[in-house]
Amino acid sequence: PVSPGCVGRCRQPGGCPAMADVAQRTFELENQVQVLDDAAIYRYSEEEQEAIYQKKPWKEDNHFFRLVRISAVALVKMVMHTRSSGNGILGQMNEVMGLMLGKATPDGTFIITDAFPLPVEGTETRVNAGASANEFMVTFTENCERVGKSEHVCGWYHSHPGYGCWLSGIDVQTQSTYQAHQEPFLAVVIDPIRTCAAGRVEIGAFRTYPEGYTPADDGPAEYQSIPLEKIEDFGVHCKQYYQLPIEIFKNSVDSAILELLWNKYWIDTISSSPLLHNRSFTNKLVQDCVQKLEQIDTASVSQSRYRMVAHEQKKRKDDNPLSRVAIDATKMASEQVQGLTNQVVKFALFSTFNCKAEAAAAAAPAAAEAAAAPRVPARAR
Repeated sequence: PVSPGCVGRCRQPGGCPAMADVAQRTFELENQVQVLDDAAIYRYSEEEQEAIYQKKPWKEDNHFFRLVRISAVALVKMVMHTRSSGNGILGQMNEVMGLMLGKATPDGTFIITDAFPLPVEGTETRVNAGASANEFMVTFTENCERVGKSEHVCGWYHSHPGYGCWLSGIDVQTQSTYQAHQEPFLAVVIDPIRTCAAGRVEIGAFRTYPEGYTPADDGPAEYQSIPLEKIEDFGVHCKQYYQLPIEIFKNSVDSAILELLWNKYWIDTISSSPLLHNRSFTNKLVQDCVQKLEQIDTASVSQSRYRMVAHEQKKRKDDNPLSRVAIDATKMASEQVQGLTNQVVKFALFSTFNCKAEAAAAAAPAAAEAAAAPRVPARAR
């Protein structure tokens, strides 16, 4: 139960460390944050990095890089940057871009320790780095070396507001250029709108294949929910890159910074409502599902049903266009149910406390009168 004294402290900046700890633990559980040793993360050898660059193992193995580890603080900085555009209105955000600092290990792992934004002008569907961004990047890198920060720029990130984590045609060209001139290099995509809707960070890490390379057909990849107007761009370039799994970590420095952040902003987290923030995005999802249903060819659906009856071999269940729309609708419904559940829990928690507080306030005068009344001795009764 929440005590009145706790509520009084909660209204003060940095109050109620217990609730802040709960909010921080929820974030770490949702994003599967792991605790790693400081020495394993911040040990940096210029000789090791030079040896990796000279050997260039990614030239012999196009899948040499197999894992990405991102600092929890760097992740928070990237998510806050991606949400900073569009006047803070979800559904009206512009794309943003930034760079990541870190290193590559001999076993094919990217370790991202920090990130910083670039001053670029983006639209809702495109972002390009101009001369000012390049000048800013050079200045930032020089200042990092001046203060003794040894990690180099090893990747870039940008946002896809509302349409998932994948690489468009322009993204593929940008990443291919970086890999040709600044290896080792990584591409990260964050969807800030779906992050707010799902309650966890929607993020993807990618590497492009060299020109002329055809990847082996390992079967159909996992289905992704992509808006109708973006499906063509996704389908044309989806075989030109591959996705790397991501692990989020924290160390002693990250833990201290995250604790300070949550002590200050946990009240905003509890008071926010995903249902209100994501209204525009939810409307777009509903419209997208309707458009996909309208484009489904009835004849093709009938043929797919006939193949199922005839026991003919089919690729997978997601090949049915109705199944794809059903997946999108189910995901949208689950996010709405999660938002409603959060509202019900908060309503039950705070309304129960208010009822107890009102009952205690009403009973206080009666208790005071009873205490002030003169007591009659037992013999007099």
